[in-house]
Amino acid sequence: MTQPISHVVIVGGGTAGWMAAAAAARFLDDGQRRITLVESDAIGTVGVGEATIPPIIGFNRLLGLDEGRFLSATGGSYKLGIEFVGWDTGEDRYFHPFGHHGRDFDGLNFHQAWLKLRDRDGIGPIDDYAMAAAAAHAGTFAPPVADPRSPLSGLAYAYHFDAGRYAAFLRAQAEAGGVTRIEGRIERVERDPASGHVAAVVLGDGRRVAGDLFIDCSGFRSLLLGQAMGVPFVDWSHWLPCDRALAVPTRRTDPVLPYTRATARPAGWQWRIPLQHRTGNGHVYASAFMDDAEAERLLLANLDAEPTDTPRRLSFRAGRYQRMWEGNVVALGLAGGFLEPLESTSIHLIQNGISKLFALFPDKRFTAVERDRYNRFMTDAYDGIRDFIILHYHATRRDDTPFWRHVRTMTIPDTLAEKIALFREKGRIFRYDDELFAVPSWVAVMIGQNIMPDGYDPIVDALDEDRVADALRQMRRANATLARTLPPHAAVLARVGEAAG
Repeated sequence: MTQPISHVVIVGGGTAGWMAAAAAARFLDDGQRRITLVESDAIGTVGVGEATIPPIIGFNRLLGLDEGRFLSATGGSYKLGIEFVGWDTGEDRYFHPFGHHGRDFDGLNFHQAWLKLRDRDGIGPIDDYAMAAAAAHAGTFAPPVADPRSPLSGLAYAYHFDAGRYAAFLRAQAEAGGVTRIEGRIERVERDPASGHVAAVVLGDGRRVAGDLFIDCSGFRSLLLGQAMGVPFVDWSHWLPCDRALAVPTRRTDPVLPYTRATARPAGWQWRIPLQHRTGNGHVYASAFMDDAEAERLLLANLDAEPTDTPRRLSFRAGRYQRMWEGNVVALGLAGGFLEPLESTSIHLIQNGISKLFALFPDKRFTAVERDRYNRFMTDAYDGIRDFIILHYHATRRDDTPFWRHVRTMTIPDTLAEKIALFREKGRIFRYDDELFAVPSWVAVMIGQNIMPDGYDPIVDALDEDRVADALRQMRRANATLARTLPPHAAVLARVGEAAG
């Protein structure tokens, strides 16, 4: 017989905690279940993640958030993808767009036709076939449309926003929905001696917060999952050696670009994320290949506007915990693992963890079948993203610094090695289960970093070559023409802000 959860305790605020709280208020509060969030104002949050990927739109809609109000409250802007600068030779650039390239031909992936015809006159680079890339380069924006005849049907988007403001926005939503916030620093964790479950967290002033289900959003400390429950950490620093980040805001610069930029540096990379009120900048680097002083000098020397604060330093390890649900504890965000922000997946992993937990929501028995299924979902999600991020480093021809020589020649996971080998042969991409990044994303990065297949899928030869070539040229022209006629990104933001009041 089921024994319903009566009290959910969320440990930690920040983006992860308030995303969980807002979602719990909307979907778990049935009038019988209490939801409490415990956080301390004395403990800072990481809060540098300001870029997202398209699934955030669905999450916000599920919470009933109005896009205009959300963008105004968070200083947000639209994001059409990521521009990568210098990742292959040091002088190159390519675009990872949201959405897809062109249109498929009779079920055959578009890029297969492009591979066969890419050397013909007027075909051009594969970036030109992504509407998101065309609009990004033009500095314009429009939302996608349902009409498959329009190039906008192939576009997708996400957001840039101030993570601290987003947490505050969600906090208001959560508290209005009945979530109770308790201010205080947790000093110790009590565990039930019989079950080993967390029974309560005890605050510095002696207050005791008991609960049935505990959601660990305590950041890198992983107070419940890692410390109290003792779940081992799986270290991926041998594949992802970057272990430091410096973050610094600058004043807003115009135009406000509708994309993130990731520029390769001698021992890592630098991000640039445009918001309405400022620009977020940061330098992710490997301390084994560059010291902190040089990393800061390099970041400050490559800003395009004056800093409005001093750089903030973060230390981390790439990896995840072996299990993210242990006993009656579920970890979200940094408490469950960390993958550097190269592809803006941190907030998505929080969102994914919340949705999977709600889909497998337990009762007080905490059955193994639900817990094990959740852990498989989440470890697969982290592992798939891990491979995609490693690809950016490993697929390079750079030989100019020890860092790039290391990542170019290191042994990579077998799952990624197989993907690369299949793509090198005939441009094929096979995805596993619930893998986040779809075929167009893998194609954009593989081709962008010069993994050019030796051939193409033989099925392409069944198509009329001249007609397909004409269709490609028409798609390319249509994207370029439409991108130039769309409104400027800043104008769209201003219009959305006015409509939101």
